Amino acid sequence: MQNMWSEKDVEALAAHYAAEGVVRDVAECLYLTRLLGGETRLVLHGGGNSSVKTRAWDAAGGEREVLCVKASGTDMAVVEPADLPALDLDRLRRLRSLDRLAGVDMRSAQRACLLDGGARDPSVETLLHAFLPHKFIAHCHANAVLSVTNQPDGQALSAAVCAKLAAVVPYTMSGLELAQRAAEAFEGAPDSIRLVLMHH
Repeated sequence: MQNMWSEKDVEALAAHYAAEGVVRDVAECLYLTRLLGGETRLVLHGGGNSSVKTRAWDAAGGEREVLCVKASGTDMAVVEPADLPALDLDRLRRLRSLDRLAGVDMRSAQRACLLDGGARDPSVETLLHAFLPHKFIAHCHANAVLSVTNQPDGQALSAAVCAKLAAVVPYTMSGLELAQRAAEAFEGAPDSIRLVLMHH
């Protein structure tokens, strides 16, 4: 697969959105997300999601570290700044210590972290993005990866194929437990910049 990243296009997009008050980090995340979303071989089964950790001002005029993550149900190929709602990153990270967080409770907890209460619901995998330390995170459902992970012996195959390229996370439904397992997998292989989520 060809790398389509273009610094010239990034600069143009950043300049375009800067005029609307959008910070460069968010513009770069928009560019990354659109690139992934435009390649159908990377966004099977519902697409994926993306995020950037940056800083933003809240309604009270305070600056804080935030996670801007793709809103649930948004088409990655055509995302706009409003499709990357900002959430208080410190509050999100505190959720990692919980033993469980059911779906409706997770939605409420994530909405409570939004800087803009009127923003769209953030991705169901927001906590996964929050618990990992990387500035930019892109999660997609690539057919090449799914063809390995979705085999009956997919976990063993994935471990063999990925070897030192990526850490493999056992299948877990999206939510708190998956986010915790992903963070643990990264912490066990801190030199890796990739995670393979089984059946994702």
